[in-house]
Amino acid sequence: MTRLRAAFAMRDAALLPDLFDDAALARLRGVADVAPGVLTAADVAGGALRDVEVLLTGWGAPRLDADLLRGAPRLRAVVHAAGSVKPIVTPATWEHGVRVTSAAAANARPVAEYTLAMVLLAGKRVLESADAFGAHRAFGGWSVPDPRGNHGLTVGVVGASRIGRQVLRLLAPFDVELLLHDPWVDAAGARALGAASVALDDLARGSDVVTVHAPDLPATYRMIGPHQLALMPDAATLVNTARGRLVDTPALTREVVSGRLRAVLDVTDPEPLPPDHPLYDAPGALLTPHVAGSLGNELRRLGDLAVREVERLAAGAELEHEVRAEQLGTTA
Repeated sequence: MTRLRAAFAMRDAALLPDLFDDAALARLRGVADVAPGVLTAADVAGGALRDVEVLLTGWGAPRLDADLLRGAPRLRAVVHAAGSVKPIVTPATWEHGVRVTSAAAANARPVAEYTLAMVLLAGKRVLESADAFGAHRAFGGWSVPDPRGNHGLTVGVVGASRIGRQVLRLLAPFDVELLLHDPWVDAAGARALGAASVALDDLARGSDVVTVHAPDLPATYRMIGPHQLALMPDAATLVNTARGRLVDTPALTREVVSGRLRAVLDVTDPEPLPPDHPLYDAPGALLTPHVAGSLGNELRRLGDLAVREVERLAAGAELEHEVRAEQLGTTA
C-alpha cells in the first residue's frame, strides 16, 4: 500500500461536503495525506500542486493544460468526482503520464432512474391525464391518446452509453419491447443488452417512446431531426436527458405544438430556452431544469466512487473507471 499526497480542486469549497461525507473523507485520509481546503484556479497557478500526486476534481476545476502540469511534476492521477472530464482534460494530461478517472458511472444512475420514471409515465399518459383532469375536474368527458398503458410498449433507446445501458437494464423487468440504435454496438451486443439493434429511422418509426442517451459530438448534432421526428408515430413521446444539441429544437417544437408528438426534456438547445418559448406551455410537453443528474444526497455517490478509485490507486490495483485519451472522441 502506497500512501499518496492528495488535494481537492473544484469551483469552491461549498461543493466538498455535498460530494464527500465524513465517512468518505475518513477513508480518503486512510490512504492519502490530504491538503486542507479546496484549491482554486488561482491556487493552482500559484504552485499549490508541486507535491500533489492525486488531484480530486469536481465541477469548475482548473483545466489540465501544459502550463498547469509543469507546476505539478509529481501528479500521477486526476480523479474527477463528476461526470464528463472533457471540460478539464487536454492532450497534455496524458502526454505527462497522468491517469484520469471519472465518476460518470455514478452520475449515470439518477439519469437512468429519471428516464425510467418518465418512460413509464409517458406510457400511461399520466401527464396528459393530469392536465385533462385538472381542466375538467371530473371523470369522463375527456380522453387521452392511446396507448394508455405500458404492457407491450416499445421503447427506443438512442445510444448504448453508460446511461443508455442502465436504462435498458432498468426497463428489462417490464413488459416492454426494447430497440437500440448505436453504431458501435452490433446485433449480438444489443441482444446481450436485451434489445434489438435497429437503424435510427427504424427506431423512430417503431417506438412509442424514444429516449436519447448518445454523446454530444459533431456527428450527433441534431441527429433527431425533422425526418426522424416525422417518422415517430402519432402521440409518441421523445425523452431527452442527454444534450439539447442532439435534437432539432425548431422541428420538435412544431411537432409538439401541433399536438402530434409529446416531449419530456431535461435538456434543450439553447439551455434554457427563452422565456417566451412555446414549449413551456405546449400541451404534451414537460420541461425540467437539467435535474436528471445527481442532486442533493445523490452527489455522495460521486464522492464515494472517487474515494474508491484513490484507494485502488494506493493499493496498486486497476482503476475501475479510467478514461483514456482515445475514448474522448466517442464519449460524452
